[in-house]
Amino acid sequence: MLALFPETARIENGELTVGGIAATELAERFGTPLVVYCERSLRERARLFRAAAPEALVVYGTKAFANMALLRLLAEEGVGADVSTLGELAYARAAGIEGERILFHGNNKSDEELRAAAELGALVVLDALDEPERAASVGVRRALVRVTPGVEAETHEAIRTGHRGSKFGLDADDAPEAIRRARAAGIEVEGLHVHVGSQLADTRAHLQAVELLADFAARAREELGWAAAVVDVGGGFGIRYVLDEPEPPLAELVREIAEAVRQAWARRGLPEPRLILEPGRSLVGAAACTLYTVGASKQAGDRRYVAIDGGMSDNPRPQLYGARYAALLANRANEEPAEEPFTIAGKHCESGDVLIESVSLPVPRRGDLLAVPATGAYTLGMASTYNGVPRPAAVLVLDGEARTILRRETVADLLAREV
Repeated sequence: MLALFPETARIENGELTVGGIAATELAERFGTPLVVYCERSLRERARLFRAAAPEALVVYGTKAFANMALLRLLAEEGVGADVSTLGELAYARAAGIEGERILFHGNNKSDEELRAAAELGALVVLDALDEPERAASVGVRRALVRVTPGVEAETHEAIRTGHRGSKFGLDADDAPEAIRRARAAGIEVEGLHVHVGSQLADTRAHLQAVELLADFAARAREELGWAAAVVDVGGGFGIRYVLDEPEPPLAELVREIAEAVRQAWARRGLPEPRLILEPGRSLVGAAACTLYTVGASKQAGDRRYVAIDGGMSDNPRPQLYGARYAALLANRANEEPAEEPFTIAGKHCESGDVLIESVSLPVPRRGDLLAVPATGAYTLGMASTYNGVPRPAAVLVLDGEARTILRRETVADLLAREV
C-alpha cells in the first residue's frame, strides 16, 4: 500500500507518517480533510522529467492544482507553467514564472486573456481560426498552432483530447489556414501543439500523434514554406491510483516520445524541433495524500458504509470519471483488515457521493483517520463548496516540518460573497 503514497511515507509505530510527521499530528494541527503534499516527491518528479528530456521545456499543467507554493517549488526545478485561463495565468505570474516559460492554452480565450498573455510574453497556443487576428490585435507575438490528429487515446472519454470531434484544436485541413492568418497578422508561429488525452499508461497514443503531426509539418513546409521549430507533445502521463494498476515508467515514456519526434522529423527531412512537455497529474498526483476523519458506520443491504468528513466536494473524480482509490487507516496502519470490505462514503446529500466503492480496512471507528493516496492532482483543483462545505487546507511537508500552502476555507468565506 505504501507504494501508492508519497516517497517519504512510512509506517512507524503502527501509524502513517509523511515527510517525517505523523498523520495524526498533521490532522490535529491542521484539521481534516487535509491534503498533504510531500516536497521531496514533487522535486524528484520534476527532476525526472528534466533529466529524461534535458533539452525540452517542461511546463506544469496548472489545472491539476493551481497553487503558488507548488508553482514556485517547481520553478526552482526549472519547470514553467501551462495555463488556460486568466486565473491560472495570475497564479503563474504571482509565483514569479517568466513569460518565456509560460504556455497559454484555451479553446475559448477572451481578449482579456490574450492581452494578459501578450503582456507577459507568454507562448500562446492558437485553437480556433478567429484567434490569430484577435491575438495579434492585443499584442501576441509568439504562438503555436494546436492540431487535432484524430487519435483515440485509451482513457476515459471525458479526458480524451486528440480525437476527431474534440472541442480542442484544429483539424489538419484548418490548421494551415491558422498558420497563414497568424503569420499575416505579424505573429511568429514557432511550431505545433498536440494533446491526446490524460491518465495514459503508455506511449501508443503519443507515438501515433507524433507521426501524424510530422506528416502535417512536412505538408506545411511544402505548402506554406514554413517549418515548425517547436513541437509541444502535451502531457497526459498517468499515475498509479490503486495497487492493481501498473506504475507508468515515466522517464522511459518521455525518452521514447522525444526520440520519436527526432526520428519522425528526420525521416521527413525536417529540422529537429525543440520539444515542450506539459506534465500535470504525473508531477503532482502521487506526491500527495488526503486525510479524512471517520464518522458514521452502518450496514445497508450488502454494503458496510463508512462515512468521512469530506467527499465529492473535495474530490469529484469518482463521480466524473469513475476514478478508483485505495485507502488505509492512518492511525491503525498495522492492524489486520476485516474479512469483508467497506464502502467509503462522503458526507454530501447525494447517493453517488462515494469515494471508494470497496476497500479492505480494519473495522473503522468514529474518530479514526483515513488516508487516501494519489490525490495531488484534480482534487483540490476541482473542489467545490457543494452543500455549503468549505474547501480543505493543503500543507507541504519535508523533514519533519509542515507549512500551510492553502488555508482551510471557512463558512465565513462562503458568506462573504453574498450580496
